[in-house]
Amino acid sequence: MGTADPEEGQLPAPVKPPDGGWGWIVLLGCFVITGFSYAFPKAVSVYFKELMKDFHVGYSDTAWISSIMLAMLYGTGPVCSIMVNQFGCRPVMLIGGLLASSGMILASFTTNIIELYLTAGVLTGLGMALNFQPSLIMLGTYFDKRRPLANGLAAAGSPVFLSALSPLGQVLLEKFGWRGGFLIMGGLLLNCCTCGAVMRPLEMGMKRKMEKVQDKYEAKEMLPMGGKSEEGISTTDGNKKAKKAKKKPRRGKKLLDFSIFSNRGFVIYTISKFILVLGLFVPPILLVNYAKDTGVPDTEAAFLLSIIGFIDIFARPACGMVAGLKWVRPHVAYLFSFAMLFNGLTDICSARASNYTGLVIFCVFFGISYGMVGALQFEVLMAIVGSQKFSSAIGLVLLIEAVAVLIGPPSAGRLVDALKNYEVIFYLAGSEVALSALFLAMATYCCLNRQRKKAPPPEQAPTAGGGSDTEEAESDVQEAEEHGSNHHQLARSTDDAMAGALEEANHVAAEEQGGEGGGCPEGDGDALARASCNTEQAVERDSF
Repeated sequence: MGTADPEEGQLPAPVKPPDGGWGWIVLLGCFVITGFSYAFPKAVSVYFKELMKDFHVGYSDTAWISSIMLAMLYGTGPVCSIMVNQFGCRPVMLIGGLLASSGMILASFTTNIIELYLTAGVLTGLGMALNFQPSLIMLGTYFDKRRPLANGLAAAGSPVFLSALSPLGQVLLEKFGWRGGFLIMGGLLLNCCTCGAVMRPLEMGMKRKMEKVQDKYEAKEMLPMGGKSEEGISTTDGNKKAKKAKKKPRRGKKLLDFSIFSNRGFVIYTISKFILVLGLFVPPILLVNYAKDTGVPDTEAAFLLSIIGFIDIFARPACGMVAGLKWVRPHVAYLFSFAMLFNGLTDICSARASNYTGLVIFCVFFGISYGMVGALQFEVLMAIVGSQKFSSAIGLVLLIEAVAVLIGPPSAGRLVDALKNYEVIFYLAGSEVALSALFLAMATYCCLNRQRKKAPPPEQAPTAGGGSDTEEAESDVQEAEEHGSNHHQLARSTDDAMAGALEEANHVAAEEQGGEGGGCPEGDGDALARASCNTEQAVERDSF
């Protein structure tokens, strides 16, 4: 497909987000993609017992299917960034939907566990990764003022789909077996292609409208020049080609922009996110086994995860609405720090819960804090780097998170096997999450806020990739208006100069003819009069 044309994919030139309109359809697509990406690796666990019987393997062997899916979702972040920067969001999402679906369909014909790893694990995981990251990029392209709310609503897809896919998988398993269930799940994943198809590039329509308006304006400016109108139009075409040739190097986009590491805010965010992921996923993974060890029945222990998911559904949109408030949004990084601190303290305070009531209370508060973290994590990243560098930023962040995912939960499992004590694990996980919150808040205050106070107010130089997309778009529009006004003033000054020269020639000719006593020749006088009349009409039309 070659290098992405500006009309086919992401444009480096910022365009003002509409904050609505077709953006709501994009939000719906992002909701579905987020639900599949986060819930699908957990939902396939309902098939594990049947896979163990058919392939004669253990639970740890089948659990690698979900692990490989998550590893592909996080670890292929830079690959997704390169593909998005090269081809655009929509083609990448269409390819990802086909890969995800074909992976589950091929998995229904496998004969051993290794083939399942390659199909359901690698292929489906890669397909979901190619859908997840571009959908977030498009969401940031269509929303600016309402972006916190949009991120919160899109993030709610994870708990909603988890609560729907798990029961659906159980029904499919009972009626069609695991092979039929995988085949139908593969068909469901084709909806990712539909979501990719609605990701219409915002810049295409805006650029075409701007070019049409500019063409009409430049043609109107050249018309008063009479016989030289064709020359003026050709000059306009030459100027347009020169502008495109001049702007073309500026629009070139790197496959993976490592310059974002020069942004202090991005470095701080990446470090805090790495520490956060070390302990964030540990409590929900160990919660069911922890409840069973305390004497809770199996059905009630499994219901604890449902409580977390139900609370999470409402916590994410609500937190997005709060983050979008005018007096909260400038300090969204501190709100994110509060959410992480809330989650860490919930883990620490609930470590000694010894009955079902205490575990239910833990699930309620954990669902609220976990939803807040999920709703704010990508909003903070977009606010730091801006939508133009978000494609590279999220790829690098997900890669670093993949390392933390491979360290945190497996290490917690080994500690449980060695110590036979869940209390220590909850203390450790809560401490890691709380540490990430304190680091983000303190580093943001000390390194970023003080730097802004020291910077001189008149200059206000933007950080690398930072700043609001609305401000960037408005500055480009203002620059275009200034260019148009300069062009208008130049055309007016040219017409005024021509009118002055013709009036002076009329005056001199009248004096010469008056001195000879005969007046001016009829033909020449008429020509000068017509020229003067044409000039006056041109000046009046230009002024109008």
